[in-house]
Amino acid sequence: MDKKTYFITGGGTGGHIYPAIAIADGLLDESDTEKIFYVGNPNNLEASITAGKNYTFLPVNSSGMPRKASPAFFKWLFQMIFAWLKCCCYMIKYRPNAVFGTGGYVSAPVLAAAITMKVPFVMHDCDANPGLVTRRFAPFAKSISVAFDVECNKLNNKNCVVNGNPIRKEFSTMSKEQARINLGLENKLTVCIMGGSQGAKRINDAAIGILKELSSRNIQVIFQTGKRNFDDVTAQLKGIYPEYEFDKNIIVQPYFDNMTEVLKASDIAVSRAGSLSISELCACAIASVFVPYPYAAADHQRKNAKYMLNNGAGIYLEDSATDSKSLLKKIELFTNDRQYLYDVQLKAQSLARYDGVQGIIKQIKNCRL
Repeated sequence: MDKKTYFITGGGTGGHIYPAIAIADGLLDESDTEKIFYVGNPNNLEASITAGKNYTFLPVNSSGMPRKASPAFFKWLFQMIFAWLKCCCYMIKYRPNAVFGTGGYVSAPVLAAAITMKVPFVMHDCDANPGLVTRRFAPFAKSISVAFDVECNKLNNKNCVVNGNPIRKEFSTMSKEQARINLGLENKLTVCIMGGSQGAKRINDAAIGILKELSSRNIQVIFQTGKRNFDDVTAQLKGIYPEYEFDKNIIVQPYFDNMTEVLKASDIAVSRAGSLSISELCACAIASVFVPYPYAAADHQRKNAKYMLNNGAGIYLEDSATDSKSLLKKIELFTNDRQYLYDVQLKAQSLARYDGVQGIIKQIKNCRL
């Protein structure tokens, strides 16, 4: 059998990293896969997340493009040229049969090198509004995978396939009961509060004021603060609810290595509206309060959140209106009306796509032909 080698790229945030990892893991399960190389920034989250994986990490330094002409722009330009040359060298050395990228600035020099070295590539874009890198490289891709059907009309590529977002297989195999056991929780109503892999100060500040109230109602809370916000959050919590550390209904951590367990254990979530987060929330049949990040590129998080709202699969809270009182009221819409909670969970689950990985792998294999 002719064995194949693949380059996978995507990084900076979980929204780019986890879909790339889902595809890398899926390709490893294929009998004709020889080797997987993950190309990313060694200073970003992708380096630590991929550390325990069965593929080789290839470091490339890259950063987001400055929006104005300035000395910083020319510094960025030289950095990207060097990154492109380094990726070309990687391709000469390891000879990948195909490249898969999830967009973002981390993947740009890899995809540019693929064009230079005439290596076929497939891209996936997570959001309702495609990102800049996806739009720029789409004409050169063998095919494009997207999460939302509205994206295809915005991309200059005739081979555009709606796969939903690729999610890790544990989302379809782990039970809610097992997830709760793994986290040391009881089998009762559970709320997850998170602001993405980097955290979200607005959500954190609102959550701090309602943890004690939710626990008093016998509701469990899993609170991911983000690593950079953890010390500030715990300091505030110790000031207003010093017993929180001994409250069995409350788990507060800066980051969870296994978000599958956290989401599978939850019934309700408070979350930003990144596309991957939405896909995973749907896969876990969670009723969500979406608080979109207001400064996301092209306002894509608001568009994602409105898509869910229009489909009856979640509720919406503007970031600027988020405080403890407003957040508690939104959560109470679910906790005080269990039928409404169940209905929204069903709507969310109906939007889940569990076969995204298989669809994208098929595209990657076809692009080699």
